[in-house]
Amino acid sequence: MKECSLNRMTKSEIRMTNEGSENGFDLQERTAIFAERTLLFCKKLPVNVITKPIISQLVRSATSVGANYCEADNAASRNDFKYKIAICRKESRETCYWLRMIITIVPEKRDEARPLSSEARELNLIFSSIFRKFSETVIRH
Repeated sequence: MKECSLNRMTKSEIRMTNEGSENGFDLQERTAIFAERTLLFCKKLPVNVITKPIISQLVRSATSVGANYCEADNAASRNDFKYKIAICRKESRETCYWLRMIITIVPEKRDEARPLSSEARELNLIFSSIFRKFSETVIRH
């Protein structure tokens, strides 16, 4: 990634999806797929007095990751971008927590929850890296 002055940083330089790159990495698509898979998983869970609020929290946090990334990808300012990425990082970590709770109360769904939990952790690492690199860029300039 090329270094640039903060005063000259453009939206395209802030944009993190790398659309059209040779490796095909598209974080917007990846977060949308993650949310869709989480929603489908949640539809399979038994609903009772214990699972209902946890499922609701899981749906909110998992879908929030992609929604906030879409907002970050079209941020109006550097501060707005950093703030939205911080939310993505927080929501992906929260999703890991709720998946852990689901595994605890519905242990028979452990194997289905594991790939989602793994993806939530990976997304958290990605957003943490973006946040850290962006913060370092701000400090250097």
